[in-house]
Amino acid sequence: MSAEKLKQHKIIFVVGGPGSGKGTQCEKIVQKYGYTHLSTGDLLRAEVSSGSERGKKLQAIMEKGELVPLDTVLDMLRDAMVAKADVSKGFLIDGYPREVKQGEEFEKKIAPPTLLLYVDAGKDTMVKRLLKRGETSGRVDDNEETIKKRLETYYKATEPVIAFYQSRGIVRQLNAEGSVEEVFQQVCTHLDCL
Repeated sequence: MSAEKLKQHKIIFVVGGPGSGKGTQCEKIVQKYGYTHLSTGDLLRAEVSSGSERGKKLQAIMEKGELVPLDTVLDMLRDAMVAKADVSKGFLIDGYPREVKQGEEFEKKIAPPTLLLYVDAGKDTMVKRLLKRGETSGRVDDNEETIKKRLETYYKATEPVIAFYQSRGIVRQLNAEGSVEEVFQQVCTHLDCL
């Protein structure tokens, strides 16, 4: 089956800083709307833990805190989407695009997005949430120094992305400071219109 079929699906980019709570929101969207949640981070981590050649290369890149090559990420995303195309009502692409070029390439190789959900939490909130997660997650990238680096990278990269899609009128900004339920109510308002 080709990627052609994916053009009929709703595709929602979910953008938000590390610790903004976008993963949690994605889970709730999956439960309520039957979308398939694809996190580039999860796809990459799965590849790394598979111990494949590609996984080993990716691990080295991620440990340095660098970004994985665009083609690799797109291939993994497309494979995952094609695999689920028959059973999914739509796709949540979580943590993507990190830069405008990624969004453009995604459209070339896969399809244009229906909406971009911008899960917007303040910097302090994100640092707090990530440090708390680090206590239990055992994830190598949940320590304060790495967190601050990740946030800087995130802000620098994300602003142009939001601006790019705002000009198309598909950005829906969520205030992610509230409780999970409060944020999800905002999400539903936008998704129910699709």
